[in-house]
Amino acid sequence: MPAAMDTDAGATRFGDIIYERIVGMIADGNFPVNERLPSEEKLAVMFGASRPVIREALEHLRSDGLIVSRKGSGSYVRQRPDSSMLKMVPVGSLADVQRFFEFRAGLEAEAAELAARNWQPADKERITAALLDIEQCLRDGKLGAEEDQALHDAIAMATGNQFHITVREWFRPHFAIGHSVTRSLSLKRTEEQIRSVQDEHAVIVEAILARREADAHDAMKRHILNARARMFQGV
Repeated sequence: MPAAMDTDAGATRFGDIIYERIVGMIADGNFPVNERLPSEEKLAVMFGASRPVIREALEHLRSDGLIVSRKGSGSYVRQRPDSSMLKMVPVGSLADVQRFFEFRAGLEAEAAELAARNWQPADKERITAALLDIEQCLRDGKLGAEEDQALHDAIAMATGNQFHITVREWFRPHFAIGHSVTRSLSLKRTEEQIRSVQDEHAVIVEAILARREADAHDAMKRHILNARARMFQGV
């Protein structure tokens, strides 16, 4: 049984590697937007992988919105991400970064809901100050990754639950990568797109401070999933 588990883990990891290589080829234009990807069989030969591994990688690409399946025709490239995104993520870890966003969507939505229920005056000051710091970064044209992370830290503190704070400390490097990549890519977007990210923060904060727990939960979940999607916004 342990040997089989190791084999499955290895196959999954290989699928992540194939996934990242295909993302890179889409970003570099080797697989153009609106063009059909090679068949599973051809991709298997190209990457020296089994068809189940290729199928797993393609499913991940579909869930990220990079490709779309057309019945009876195959998979087509839907959008081309900014190739600089791959340079910001440690080699071989793109799939993990995406999965961490999925983890964050649930974790931080719950944190926002708890924060709305439990915040104290000191928490309100920290959250408000963090939001203003991000706003100042926007005005100054700065990255603001640390300020962005500080806002999310302040919301975790406002939960009154030490485990939300502890989890952020345990996974601080993972959180930092996500904030850094999305903030860096946002600087290449239009002013309207950049503003939309801050508007998402403002909606979260407003819901928390108004103690609208369900609204805070939903706003935070949308924000994290939108951040995940923004990693693959086309150039």
